[in-house]
Amino acid sequence: MPYISLFTNVSRDKIPDDFLTTTTKLMVELIGKPEEYFLIHVIPDQIMSFGSSTEPCGNAFVTSIGKLGLEENKKISKAFMEHVKKTLGIQPTRLYIIFKDEKEMDVGYNLKTFAD
Repeated sequence: MPYISLFTNVSRDKIPDDFLTTTTKLMVELIGKPEEYFLIHVIPDQIMSFGSSTEPCGNAFVTSIGKLGLEENKKISKAFMEHVKKTLGIQPTRLYIIFKDEKEMDVGYNLKTFAD
């Protein structure tokens, strides 16, 4: 159930059409869960500043049931920030990533939870 959301002040017209696809493929590789469970959510055109500057910036949330931890998060952070820098022009010094490892019982899907 990996869920990745990215809030950014980058405008919608500057987000490549294939950003969701390329981000999904990257995260499948990094987290190692089936592609059909990934949810990627990009929220562009946000009124945001980072360090009092409105240059491109963002805040990302990576949530998963398992597959997150100290070493995994380091790997995900590096690869995701490189991807966002290359595709959206957001420098790694202007992006936070918040990681959340959820419990199976706390995520609903297909009329039940992942604990069922």
